[in-house]
Amino acid sequence: MKKKIVLIVLLVLPLSAYIYFSLAKHNSLFLPVVTKNVAELPQGTTLDSSPVAMTDKITILGFLGNDMVKKKETIFNINEKINAKYKDFTDFQIVMVMPEGEEEEVKKITADIKIMADISNWRFLFTKPENIKPFYETLKVKEPLDGDMGTFNLFIIDKKRSLRGRTGDSPKTGKEEFKDAYNSLIVSELHNEMTDDIKILLREYRLALKKNHNEVKREI
Repeated sequence: MKKKIVLIVLLVLPLSAYIYFSLAKHNSLFLPVVTKNVAELPQGTTLDSSPVAMTDKITILGFLGNDMVKKKETIFNINEKINAKYKDFTDFQIVMVMPEGEEEEVKKITADIKIMADISNWRFLFTKPENIKPFYETLKVKEPLDGDMGTFNLFIIDKKRSLRGRTGDSPKTGKEEFKDAYNSLIVSELHNEMTDDIKILLREYRLALKKNHNEVKREI
């Protein structure tokens, strides 16, 4: 009986993974690189004093600024539409960069979320205000930070610290251009576009892992 269960699991898991990743609406197997060599996270502290870095992680990067009341709704949006779907994937994290001094406000909001959801993948990095803009500029994105050193935009950073995005026709110019960010205030954008693009990136790594595994087998 145990052997049958093991065989079923071995058959079902790969099939389930294939079906899940194939649900992405993109036909492309790869998510375009928008910016290479994004800087590593600036020096700072986290709520649990543990280190945080983007290298070798798939990171959803955000900037909450110093107005947590304004950004509170977006935190719930991100947790429901993004974190709930991908929190169980290895090497996936959500990192929010913000100025020092917002620790108590973040503790209050995360305490509310913890009652309803698992937010163990969330990392809040508190750094000196003068560190935020230079770090943000290494993303080389179209929209600047708001006056409170925050933005509603989210960014997908791969394991090599490259900013990923999608191509499409600009509603303003009609020309093809990169979409480099996703608006956390617009639930449909998180649910459709960003969710879809994260699937593609995860599928990309899965295909690369499978290719490397096959190459090792051939060498043996």
